[in-house]
Amino acid sequence: MMLPPPPNVHALAVLMLTVAALILFTRDKIPLETSSLVVLALLTVGFEIFPFHTESGTFHAVEFFHGFGHEALIAVCALMIAGQGIVRTGALEPVGRAMAKLWKVSPGATFLITLVLSGLLSAFINNVPVVVLFLPILITVSVRTGISASSLLMPMGFATLLGGSSTTIGTSTNLLVIAVAAEMGLERMDMFDFALPAAIAGGIGIAYLWLIAPWIIPARDQPLVDLSPRVFSAHLAILPESPVVGKTLAKARELTDGVMKVSGIERDNGKFMMPFPELLLHEGDHLVIRDTPARLKEFEKTLKGTLYSEDSEDSPVDDEHPLKAEDQQVAEIVVVEGSRFHGRTLAGLRFAERYGLISLALHRSGKELERHHTEIGDISLMSGDVLLVQGPREEIAKMKKTEEFLVLDATTDVPFTSRAPLAMGLMMAIVGFSAFGILPIAISALCGALLMILSGCMGWRDATSALSAPVILIVVASLALGTALLKTGGAEYLATLFVAVAGDASPVMVISGLMLLMGILTNIVSNNAAAVIGTPVAISIAAQIGQPPEPYVLAVLFGANMSYATPMAYKTNLLIMNAGHYTFSDFLRVGVPLLLIMWLSLSFILPMIYGIT
Repeated sequence: MMLPPPPNVHALAVLMLTVAALILFTRDKIPLETSSLVVLALLTVGFEIFPFHTESGTFHAVEFFHGFGHEALIAVCALMIAGQGIVRTGALEPVGRAMAKLWKVSPGATFLITLVLSGLLSAFINNVPVVVLFLPILITVSVRTGISASSLLMPMGFATLLGGSSTTIGTSTNLLVIAVAAEMGLERMDMFDFALPAAIAGGIGIAYLWLIAPWIIPARDQPLVDLSPRVFSAHLAILPESPVVGKTLAKARELTDGVMKVSGIERDNGKFMMPFPELLLHEGDHLVIRDTPARLKEFEKTLKGTLYSEDSEDSPVDDEHPLKAEDQQVAEIVVVEGSRFHGRTLAGLRFAERYGLISLALHRSGKELERHHTEIGDISLMSGDVLLVQGPREEIAKMKKTEEFLVLDATTDVPFTSRAPLAMGLMMAIVGFSAFGILPIAISALCGALLMILSGCMGWRDATSALSAPVILIVVASLALGTALLKTGGAEYLATLFVAVAGDASPVMVISGLMLLMGILTNIVSNNAAAVIGTPVAISIAAQIGQPPEPYVLAVLFGANMSYATPMAYKTNLLIMNAGHYTFSDFLRVGVPLLLIMWLSLSFILPMIYGIT
């Protein structure tokens, strides 16, 4: 095997930065947007201080900023906003209602329909709202039928990834690959140009997710299945010997280390007062509190009062007169992407006072944090966090109508507004105008997003919250890296190296090897980064071995979409991981076979469709 000579200094530096970028993108402790900005800054500063001269002149570092105005980024942002309009209006709600009813008729067939439908929707809509739509449906089915939720959620999440790889707008990865390929001279691919191989391979993948995956996923306990009351409302009567008689409510709370939450004060048999901190407590006052039995008894002892059940103030709480918590629900709620509560604490949000719910536990990345709720209150929330809460049914019902949280055990679906048909019509118009070649996707999506706002499907606050800084910056940084690899010859060097390693392998084996490499890479680093780096390499490989570039570009596209093997490979994987309480090994157990199935299927289908032998 004859290895190619080393590239020029600029290409070598870019290759080293590419490796460093891939490492940075995998660091959980470093925000993705920070890593992306670091890469962009190093590229621009490096090429400004050490200019790169080509035959056509000097390459200017400011060209790396062109990604902020790139049509692929415009399309990605516009589609994120349009997708937010679908979510905010509840345009997918009729789908959810119909699926929930079908489960009662035939669970097996309905599960298959769910997988197929989630894949089809994800071909045209960002898969995050699709996952959000089906999560509460599947968890409710799990609670009512006894089927383990873990056997349903992961297959559904993976089905959305399969569907997303079938059209040009299915994922931002697809848009980037097509945009970079077009910049390198390839004819721009239309909406459904690679739908056939994606549909064939996706059909095989769906069959695996339907028939095999549920049997190899370990059953995971769902906290919401245990609906026994854990939080109780009670009245704590202040006795003459209590240390808080004549003291402020703030002093009483201070004696409980700030743990006790008082929702009201009853004085003189029926006169209710607001629980202001400076309010002086009198003998005979009843503090209206809600907490776990152990905590309530602790408050009773600390304040030297007498505890009464809320519905019976004649007899103190004892073994014969236990606490009651009727009409209570335990629910899991997820902090949705774009929520204004991201980065804030429950204490800072005054969560208990605002929503009337007590937080019992916090789940993050599949791990249950066993903490007292006062400690939970000091934890900064993140998108995808799952809170286990309890409270009155009507309060949980109100929670289902908020836009900041998703109630996982919902008995009602996403609110369906009068503008839902309009939002769905606009999304169909975006797809239709692009599919029939009337307008490029960047323009049709931009117009659709604008009409979503002007028509009242959502406000500007909703639109801006739909934009993801990590996605925007990783796209720009990836485009900049791709440009640097192209201009300096780094991509050509990698292609030459790949061909040298492949030796006398047939073009079919080269396509297969390239796709497998991208499939492995996308589960370790950002799929957008893997795709944009891999696309120029794929085109260079095709040129060096005298083959048409399209199947090689599609090998990169499909490989970069195989984000099945790790939870951090794609954002919906993390949401599914939280909701289903999966472990890292669960993704390996189910995702690796799916990756191999898709890789082997497409390794056979792509060359056959494009006549590669």
